[in-house]
Amino acid sequence: MKSFISKIDGRLDKVLTLGLSHSRNQIEKLIKDGLVWVNSKIVKKTSFKVKINDKIEYKFIEATKEEPIDIDFDVDILYEDEHILVVNKPIGLVVHKAPSVKEATLVDWLIHKGISLSTISGEERHGIVHRIDRETTGALVVAKTNEAHQNLSEQLQDKSMGRYYLAIIDYPLKDDTTIEAPISRSPTNRLKMAINSNGKSAKSYFKKLIEGKNNLELISAKLYTGRTHQIRVHLNSIGRHILGDEMYGFKVGKNRPRVQLHAYLLYLIHPITQSKMEFVAPLFDDMNSILSTKFNIKDVEDAINSKNLAEKF
Repeated sequence: MKSFISKIDGRLDKVLTLGLSHSRNQIEKLIKDGLVWVNSKIVKKTSFKVKINDKIEYKFIEATKEEPIDIDFDVDILYEDEHILVVNKPIGLVVHKAPSVKEATLVDWLIHKGISLSTISGEERHGIVHRIDRETTGALVVAKTNEAHQNLSEQLQDKSMGRYYLAIIDYPLKDDTTIEAPISRSPTNRLKMAINSNGKSAKSYFKKLIEGKNNLELISAKLYTGRTHQIRVHLNSIGRHILGDEMYGFKVGKNRPRVQLHAYLLYLIHPITQSKMEFVAPLFDDMNSILSTKFNIKDVEDAINSKNLAEKF
């Protein structure tokens, strides 16, 4: 066990970060694991107020050897400054750890890269303000500081931050449509969500863009709430399904594509400078391939131009 005498007043996590040559994430874990004492008493609150001349003791426990997480992938960074990071999440990448998740996550990749992350959401969700499903791709903002995280969370609540999604569906919409229907966990399949009168309120808007071959249609979607699988559940409620979405009713063929849903345009107000910002996440090859073979690609390019797309809502 090592110790030092605090020379300043302040939060325990900040005092330790200043006193030790370790990252803020490591310091937070040290405190929450009960390995920090202030005046001989264990303290597990990172916000505990330390006073000048308090004795701080700490102990690093050598980690047990576990199978290292294999991070053999990279993620495209669309924007980065000292406060936020915007990435284009690829297919199959889980955003953060969960009991059922064994592989490396986006959070693992961020930590592996040595990127500073906010700690508001806890150890497994460092920096994560909002998320995207495993099979969904596209724009996602990461908070690098707690101040940025708090501000972005408030923007999610007041709708000053949001995303426009692109989806390829199996049959055209009759009209542009708004769906308001509460969503909760399916009572018959715990992997799925379902419309339920006792669920959480959910509102989605769907905009027709272009009809293609084989009754396919490219649509855009905007969410006014952020429920799990919201776009997929609401489309299923009107008999429409995203290409590749076997879970919610797309008829699977021999060569099943992944769920063709992409968070294309992210807009927000910078948490520090207060500048309005937009980020376009380029489509991945699999979605581009379907659009180029099943649709008039010139019409697609015009429809998903960021200015044209935003004006449709």
